[in-house]
Amino acid sequence: MKNIHRMLEDIKQETQSTAFLTGRKALSPEVMAAMRKVPREQFVAPGMEPMAFDNGPLPIGYGQTISQPFIVALMTDLLGAKLTDRILEIGTGSGYQSAILSLLAGQVYTVEVIEDLSVEAAARFEKLGYRNIHVKTGNGYEGWPEQAPYDGVIVTAAAPYIPEPLIAQLKAGGRLVIPVGRPFEHQELIVLEKQEHGDNKLGKILDVAFVPLVDKDHLKKWH
Repeated sequence: MKNIHRMLEDIKQETQSTAFLTGRKALSPEVMAAMRKVPREQFVAPGMEPMAFDNGPLPIGYGQTISQPFIVALMTDLLGAKLTDRILEIGTGSGYQSAILSLLAGQVYTVEVIEDLSVEAAARFEKLGYRNIHVKTGNGYEGWPEQAPYDGVIVTAAAPYIPEPLIAQLKAGGRLVIPVGRPFEHQELIVLEKQEHGDNKLGKILDVAFVPLVDKDHLKKWH
């Protein structure tokens, strides 16, 4: 419990220190409760458990990471999921963000391009009792059109642009939270609010550093 308390305090302090950028002096009680409840140590690589609650990203294999707790909490707060919502997540990874979302939304649909990670995450959800998370191995740039539309979309890796299919699969009035930028270059956390008519609203939140969103079918787009 001490580790969880320390993690939550780190999230609160970083939220306050970045409030001039994010406009958020505090995150919602619901998000903080979810961060408290999900056992983060179950979602890190073997041997990494002692560092699970540090406020930083950790490697999970395959060149991927579990995001730092503050970023997970902030992106979840920006998404603003409700218990009746259907949420699409791109980039399952170890499944930690999915588990957080599962406590705040009705159904979570998560897509992972790396099959081994996808299979491992599905087994982890089953073991820990997360019944409202649905996992698919696939290209995140294409979303999960069979289950659309979604009330919210969250992307947990950086894309060089906002994929059009993700916007198309989002309901009017819904939010898309995504880091945008090329690897090892400037990246920004973006919130897109889809409008019924006219241009969608875009808000730049703060600078971030994410692993790239893998697109096996269009790798040339990174070059």
